[in-house]
Amino acid sequence: MRREVKNLLAFLTTIPVGMDENCLVDAASYMYLFPLVGAFIGLLAGVFAWSLSHLLDPLIVGVLTWGFILLISGVNHADGLLDFGDGLVYQGTSEEKIKVMHDQQTGVGGFALGLVTFLATALCIAGLDQKLVIQSLVVCETCAKLGLVFMARLGKSVHRGMNTYFVNAMHDRHRNIRLIAALSITFGIALPLLGLAGFIAVIACLTTASVLTVLSNRNFGGVTGDVFGASNELSRLNSLLTILVVSKWV
Repeated sequence: MRREVKNLLAFLTTIPVGMDENCLVDAASYMYLFPLVGAFIGLLAGVFAWSLSHLLDPLIVGVLTWGFILLISGVNHADGLLDFGDGLVYQGTSEEKIKVMHDQQTGVGGFALGLVTFLATALCIAGLDQKLVIQSLVVCETCAKLGLVFMARLGKSVHRGMNTYFVNAMHDRHRNIRLIAALSITFGIALPLLGLAGFIAVIACLTTASVLTVLSNRNFGGVTGDVFGASNELSRLNSLLTILVVSKWV
């Protein structure tokens, strides 16, 4: 189990724990633990934000914390979001859209989607209650990783690639057990930390993953690694927005 946990951390973070040839296989087999890794990332980001909030303006804290999350998580998911935006707005066949996503250049669609998502994420972090910033970031990062698990369960691979390991793992005979485990972990974190806001944040991330899966099926014929990256970024954002809105009314 030690090797598997190490490979999970190596796959989802930039923490130098080392990565071996079993990384993708282990990450896919233990995908139900993604929310736990997300909670760990959120805890680090939350402590970072809470510490800075005593010294800096909330807007600066929001931007720096967003940068810290990118530093810890790597930019693969963010890059996937940009590619997804390019493919989504391109007018053409599914094959042409996928080709556009694989292009090294970022187009207008990716730039626009990335700009809005990144700015909104930083502003949402800036708007969090200082007393709840750690809890909120733990929950939103947990939800972001649950979205990946849920998408793998709902989606189908367009072509063989990195995403295939995860889609296959969430469609084998243990698929429902893995999904239930991931949901249980996420609700077990979100409910004690944020109550109703946490519960609705989880629903928001599941809704985001579902909508993105439908869009991907229509535009690309299934999901790709870039779509998974977009799901991570947009699930985080929607969870943050949900926490902000519900917290103001509860």
